Amino acid sequence: MSKQNFIGYEYKDITAKRSMASIYADGYENFGWQLENSVGHPGMNDTVAMKFKRDRKIRNKAELTRLQRNFDACVHEVETLEASKYIKPSVFAYVIGIIGTAFMAGSVFAITADMIVTCIILAIPAVIGWILPYFVYNKILKAKISEVTPLIDQKYDEIYTVCEKANGLLDRVG
Repeated sequence: MSKQNFIGYEYKDITAKRSMASIYADGYENFGWQLENSVGHPGMNDTVAMKFKRDRKIRNKAELTRLQRNFDACVHEVETLEASKYIKPSVFAYVIGIIGTAFMAGSVFAITADMIVTCIILAIPAVIGWILPYFVYNKILKAKISEVTPLIDQKYDEIYTVCEKANGLLDRVG
């Protein structure tokens, strides 16, 4: 009869965006964590609940925890940079659309006051204000993507380096 050694585990639950779930699954493995399961959050289509476990008596635990915090910060920065791609273009598009809507409101008030010429004059920038946001959004989005992509790539390189350091600290008993 063989005697099995007792292993006490510590557990960690993470809620991650679906697009970042594989990065967490692959990255946390380098800190000694094993993915137990991953399930989508009901009602929240873009998030995933991930459950990890690892040996409580893992060696180099303090250094692994420090590197893991660095990893988490880098992943959060990647998420922030990804989101920043869409904020500036959206703001510009919404503002232009609201200005166009204000001109259309003026046009409607002008027609109800029997001021046809004023109505037409206000309707032209209104229509332009409703068409222009699409083109402004796409142009600013392309510029923002080209600005942010190198920063995101740098963060992924930093994530790779942190994971490589952490993996070197793990005991590989086979």
